[in-house]
Amino acid sequence: MKFDMGAAWNEAVAMMAANREVLAIVAGIFFFLPSLLVALVGPDLNAIMASPMTTPDEVEQLSEQIMVAYGESWWIFALATLAQMVGYISLLALLRDKGRPTVGEAIAMGAKGLLPAIAAYLIVTLGISVLFVAIVALLSATGIEALIALGALIAIVVTIYAMIKFSLAAPVIAIEKVANPIAVLKRSWTLTKGNSFRILLFFILIFIVYMVISMVAGLVMAGLITAIGGEAGKLVQGVVGGLLGMAATVVVVAVLAATHRQLSGASVSASATFD
Repeated sequence: MKFDMGAAWNEAVAMMAANREVLAIVAGIFFFLPSLLVALVGPDLNAIMASPMTTPDEVEQLSEQIMVAYGESWWIFALATLAQMVGYISLLALLRDKGRPTVGEAIAMGAKGLLPAIAAYLIVTLGISVLFVAIVALLSATGIEALIALGALIAIVVTIYAMIKFSLAAPVIAIEKVANPIAVLKRSWTLTKGNSFRILLFFILIFIVYMVISMVAGLVMAGLITAIGGEAGKLVQGVVGGLLGMAATVVVVAVLAATHRQLSGASVSASATFD
């Protein structure tokens, strides 16, 4: 079947509206709080990025500072990432599980799906990385700049294609209860067959809207931080950034849930609510 972007968006909006309270609770726990923790306890990346970048040496120094900052605070980012992975699966279970789980049951499903999700992510990441390096290295061996640039372009296109093909891995884990990571990736590949371009276009449109909202919010937030300053400004940045990220995540999850429902042919009421 052909993917209908309009129908998927309408269903995503309906699911968010019908389940807004429970979505807000779970998203607050697994996305807002981790984001706020990173903003308050993690490295001040804004201060680092404010460093001058007018010379190659300054750019190199900035890169080193960023690497050091991430290296010193890796555990914060690791904890936040794990929490968000559990949150993704929990939200998908809330929206689409036929058993109508409670919030607690959905969170338990998210925890159970964590290991398959990590395994699937590592397989895809490793596979894409190896393929990317192989393509670029192969054409770089020719020493022809045009071929090297072509290799990089091909690798980027292949990476984007793979990301679209495996974009439904989380819904497969959460909704279809598939635990084998290879089976998860195969199922996602099958579901997206024949609709990769439509799905890509759908995601691009959503991304553009998100970027516009982020830019406007960023300008407003920058003004507030400058006016407030100090730790209070950092707190405001963390809260606003966390809320924006939480809202964006709920939209993405609802879109994935609606996309999976349409491509899998499942008949689940978009207006079904959960306790």
